[in-house]
Amino acid sequence: MIQAQAQAQAQRNKYLETTIQTATPAQLLIMLCDGAIRFCKSAIEAIKNNNHQEANTQFVKVQNIISEFIITIDRSAPVADSLLRLYEYFNYRLIEANIKKAVEPAEEVLGYLVELKETWIQAAKAALSDNQSGVSIG
Repeated sequence: MIQAQAQAQAQRNKYLETTIQTATPAQLLIMLCDGAIRFCKSAIEAIKNNNHQEANTQFVKVQNIISEFIITIDRSAPVADSLLRLYEYFNYRLIEANIKKAVEPAEEVLGYLVELKETWIQAAKAALSDNQSGVSIG
């Protein structure tokens, strides 16, 4: 039984690894948003359950993803400064939520992360549509 579970986990890990390696940059952004949303929800639940260590662990995961967003911003893009300020605000509010063990700042960031994911999905669809019609982006 344990061997079967380990084998199934190994297959899931291999699938995930392949998915990440073959993903487009837009798909990677969306996957990171999914992770940030999932970890933020987990942090909120942990606060509600007075599990402060788990909340901290989950907040750090969200902040790591947001830091990855900051690192990968194309600084020449017209929206770069706005995105940078937005991501810095996210981190500020997450730190506040973590220090105060308050759900409100985390719920605010969660709402923004959901909106951001939807924005990236729409941008990816638009880019795909433009590429298929022969329009060059960038």
